[in-house]
Amino acid sequence: MTQIMPSNTRDISIKAIASIPYTLYYGTFIHTPALDKLEINFNTIVGVNSDGVIDYVYKDFDPSDHEGQSPIQFFQHLESDIVDIKFIDVSQDYTKFFFPGFVDTHIHASQFPNIGIGLDTPLLDWLNKYTFPLESQFCGDDDHSQEKKLEIARQVYTRVIQRTLMNGTTCASYFTTIDPETTNYFAELLLKLGQRGFVGKVCMDCNEPYTVYEESLEKCVDSMNKIIDHLDDINPGSESLVKPIITPRFAPVCSRGMLTYLGELSESKHLPIQTHISENKSEVELVAKLFPDCANYSQVYNKHNLLNQSTILAHCIHLSPEECQLIAEKKCSVSHCPTSNTFISSGEAPIRKYLYDYKINVSLGTDVSGGFDSSILHIIKHAILVSHHLSMKPEQHTTSSTDCKLSMTEGLYMSTMGGARAVGLQDQIGSFTKGKKFDCQLIDLTSNGASTDVFPWQIPSSSESTDIKYDKMVDLVGKWVFSGDDRNCVEVWCNGRQVVNKMKVVNEKMKVIE
Repeated sequence: MTQIMPSNTRDISIKAIASIPYTLYYGTFIHTPALDKLEINFNTIVGVNSDGVIDYVYKDFDPSDHEGQSPIQFFQHLESDIVDIKFIDVSQDYTKFFFPGFVDTHIHASQFPNIGIGLDTPLLDWLNKYTFPLESQFCGDDDHSQEKKLEIARQVYTRVIQRTLMNGTTCASYFTTIDPETTNYFAELLLKLGQRGFVGKVCMDCNEPYTVYEESLEKCVDSMNKIIDHLDDINPGSESLVKPIITPRFAPVCSRGMLTYLGELSESKHLPIQTHISENKSEVELVAKLFPDCANYSQVYNKHNLLNQSTILAHCIHLSPEECQLIAEKKCSVSHCPTSNTFISSGEAPIRKYLYDYKINVSLGTDVSGGFDSSILHIIKHAILVSHHLSMKPEQHTTSSTDCKLSMTEGLYMSTMGGARAVGLQDQIGSFTKGKKFDCQLIDLTSNGASTDVFPWQIPSSSESTDIKYDKMVDLVGKWVFSGDDRNCVEVWCNGRQVVNKMKVVNEKMKVIE
């Protein structure tokens, strides 16, 4: 077998640098620019330039208002210097609409093979039985181990990127393993396949229950330097499509020295942070024993300068009021992982309380493989359903003045703008706003084999009033959220470049066409 090794040059074949023709999109654009706002724009023209940036938006275009001009004629009359234009028109079919690409703020790329494995195993046991043995396969320094681990990485990492792209995820914050070579390889695959990503080498130096899977602080420092330098080298031009993210796995497997180093590294290199917190009650109790000098779990991270506006805290199920207040003051973001929290029986996070009582930004994470699904669309659905279950518990009505139930709009916001804020890209992605990158998915409710059944009277008509059209479109979005899946996501663009076009996939399962 030919040895697979990460590239050390910029000369790698990547979708992330493919040329972008100036493109006009015309159709229904739906997004959530605010937590409580579902904006549906019919007959909208969106122009995307050769840098992948939205530089033109015209809403509610009606040819009859412009002397019968088509959208492209109207645009060229205004922008006569743009001659070569690609035109994509889905305006005549209301079962198709454009929606921002999803942002997955918590996913373990290396754990992808374990999806659906380990039902109801408590977190700490689950790590020792399933997770650490799998992640160890990505490690090794001798020649044989290098070849083996990189082949495993090729299989697993290619598949998880493809799968998430096929589900409309254009940006994700990933955990890999403690190994730097396979982590660098993962970053290259992100560029090759065209997904925006944050790449987190797991940092852990005192994994007492599973000591064969840990690293020294010195080795961690060396690995982080390799990764930071490599990602700087492979990013195309002035873009930062793949970026390192500081990743202490969680407090129980990190020494104070490790946490101190990571906090200082984040500050000196201006790098974001991701970690786990308060996922499981036994975990919280363990942290209290390991760090008796800290008032609570959140203070462990705060003491080591790991809480700031660039920090993503996954799970956050069992936070005390004091912790919520601290997280809010530090402007951290929560990554809500409802499928994982349910699958491992960790608990139900009170998300609306975080959103409204404490004004904490909340995003969504698949948490593969604690989570059994790599689709953020399904995470939206489960987030809403978990919140409904919370609302049916009497004690919830006495502990918070805020209704527990999440709305569909709030779920969609967390999947896009909430995620964009969590990864610090709220000015670049998450909505269809002039000046932002075109990270987008085309949704088709009547695509081949789709499970979304739509009847003629449920489809808006151009002859109906705007209010009726809006209400019908909201119902169609509901069909997508609650009964849709990856078959509805037929095309995906990241940074203005098309990275998925399922119309071109012929007899090749799970392949993104070049």
